[in-house]
Amino acid sequence: MKSRFVFPRHTKADMPVAVAGDGPYLIDAEGKRYLDASGGAAVSCLGHSDLDIRAAIQDQLDTLAFAHSGFFTCEPAEALAEKLVSLAPDGIERTYFVSGGSEAMEAAIKLARQYFLEIDQPERRNIIARWQSYHGNTIGALSAGGNRWRRSQFAPFMVEAMHHVSPCRAYRDKLPNESDTAYADRLAAELEDKIVELGPDTVAAFLAEPVVGATMGAVPPVEGYFQKIKAVCDKYDILLVADEVMCGMGRTGTLFACEQDGIAPDMIAIAKGLGAGYQPIGALMVSGRIYDAVAAGSGFFQHGHTYNGHAMATAAGLAVLEKISHPHMLAGVREKGRYLTDRLAKQFSDHAHIGDIRGRGLFIGLELVADRETKTPFPPGTRLAARIKANAMALGLMCYPMSGTIDGESGDHILLAPPFIVENTEIDLIVDRLAAAIENSLI
Repeated sequence: MKSRFVFPRHTKADMPVAVAGDGPYLIDAEGKRYLDASGGAAVSCLGHSDLDIRAAIQDQLDTLAFAHSGFFTCEPAEALAEKLVSLAPDGIERTYFVSGGSEAMEAAIKLARQYFLEIDQPERRNIIARWQSYHGNTIGALSAGGNRWRRSQFAPFMVEAMHHVSPCRAYRDKLPNESDTAYADRLAAELEDKIVELGPDTVAAFLAEPVVGATMGAVPPVEGYFQKIKAVCDKYDILLVADEVMCGMGRTGTLFACEQDGIAPDMIAIAKGLGAGYQPIGALMVSGRIYDAVAAGSGFFQHGHTYNGHAMATAAGLAVLEKISHPHMLAGVREKGRYLTDRLAKQFSDHAHIGDIRGRGLFIGLELVADRETKTPFPPGTRLAARIKANAMALGLMCYPMSGTIDGESGDHILLAPPFIVENTEIDLIVDRLAAAIENSLI
């Protein structure tokens, strides 16, 4: 239906009305079932009908729905923060709760600035991120993000303190005969050159997604990349911020995506999978040294939102975390991720228009190309991603196609991020329906 009073994402969209959820399926008002192979946007990691999460929310509602964090803390927020910190990489000691990923990254940017003010380095005003990254839709986070299409119409508002270097994207950017080690060295050198260009004493933080999600389609780094990047950041006392809003919370097979890269960032932004879609929640996790600097200085983080540490949201997050952090659940993500990747490889190994299949865990991307040998993308005017999405929905499949994979304008990919509870038979169905949707879109 077309919305009469809701301001939708697209005013010309005519969307089905979701009325119920059943495991990995969403059900519309006509009774049609849609297999959710993208978790919405890598959100619904436990499917759409988890009774334990619903019960936790109901129990918290019966006890306390909301208490403003300017007056109180609350038990579920304290419990969730404690568990998150206990599971986090070394050095992470505090958790700042927000309502979503954009808020988490906005908080990271502001805290990076305030940290250096607290330790009497006010000249640290610049942030470096990567092209083709996505860090959120608030102005600060959008400025830090590197998707040119998302930034273009808001160009007058983009913050001048945000700077960008190349992404780690081996499929398109690694040179012929260049090893992964040499490629990682080249990118680390590029970051160092940018730091020197700006002035080492003026750079506050480097922001990056461990596995790039929406804008490039589940692109992991080459081995050793983040360790080299961390070494550059440490050399110049620059904070490393891991944006795990989409790729974190078990999505790649470990609770924190950066675990697989052998690094401990100074800050980690999480959201999406933390609430699993049952409540809106995000968090910025920070190192002890950042918290201690604020505590020993002004004592006040000059930031905040009305729903920080919301009781029902944190109760839901705690119930979700209990499930997704379990070793069996994470092992299942890795195992099912291998099965999904193998099925995709078998289905599309000889497909003329699937150029690359990549990702980690249950976070997989397929890049579409007009010519597989040259990696030439389809012309943007073909609207291939939009056609695939529409055809997949017609077949009862939710996937996450996106255009602008290469530079914000050219290139198309499909992102798959099914719930962790997905069964192999459902993975088979995902691949079959996806193959049909792609073929119907290429006609």
